[in-house]
Amino acid sequence: MPQGVLSYKTDGEAAEITGYRGKDTTLSVPPVIADCPVTCIGKKAFLSNKMLKEISLPASAARIDDWAFAYCARLKRVILPYHRMEIGQGIFRDCFLLEQIVDESADEEEKKTVDTAFLLAAVMSRLDAFYLFDFESAGSPEWLAQWDGRAKTMMERADAEGFSRMLLCGEEDYGSRENNLDYYMEQRRREKVRLSMLRLMHDYGLEQTMREKFEQYLLSHVKGCGTEETWKVVLEEYGDDLRYYQFLTQLGGVTAENFQPMMEDMGQTHTEMKAYLMKYHGQQHRQADAFDAFAL
Repeated sequence: MPQGVLSYKTDGEAAEITGYRGKDTTLSVPPVIADCPVTCIGKKAFLSNKMLKEISLPASAARIDDWAFAYCARLKRVILPYHRMEIGQGIFRDCFLLEQIVDESADEEEKKTVDTAFLLAAVMSRLDAFYLFDFESAGSPEWLAQWDGRAKTMMERADAEGFSRMLLCGEEDYGSRENNLDYYMEQRRREKVRLSMLRLMHDYGLEQTMREKFEQYLLSHVKGCGTEETWKVVLEEYGDDLRYYQFLTQLGGVTAENFQPMMEDMGQTHTEMKAYLMKYHGQQHRQADAFDAFAL
């Protein structure tokens, strides 16, 4: 490979990727090695790779074994064939940045394709719903209904749910901030905010009732509300990504009342994002003035 080496084994009829060493950030697994089609990504083949951001698997791939890409801390995009495939356990375990699992044969400009890629990745990273990790049905009306049903269940969970069990099981170090109920509940609200934003930004097949549910949740946690996780996620996790500020303004999450406190939160950083919000606020204010003038 350009900056590394793929290890493999073959039985004379098919090849299996068994490991990788190197510094490639983008990697394309070849369809044929030693005159054999590559049919399997072996157990722990890319385990804990710290460099890999994108990987493409060939159409011949028929199996991904246990923990093949687990703990790949920077992995964001996977391109693979959406066909029946044997999937092992934990193949994307703790791949916290994973955003897209793309169909290698689909039109990547089509909204259904783009949105399905994000929603399929979220099955592993947001929903913890392995039963929805199904390439053949992904993007279908039935699959989307199941995805939204799982999201609805997560949104309706009490923020404190699971806290007592965590303490009893000793899942966190004694005295750590994770043992604080307020902190625990804030993290649960952030999870709901991320989930709501994801689905609204990739809204293929989203029914109106669920759209309203996600929007209402986000608007109840913008700057100036009792809890402000919507604003905190945008500022702290997507600090200079314009898409999220545009989303926030389109949602109606920037108002005359909370604009100035938001500017104060941003301080001397995120200059371009501040400029965007100032322009938006100025346009909204001028529009209000114009209507007031007509009223007079």
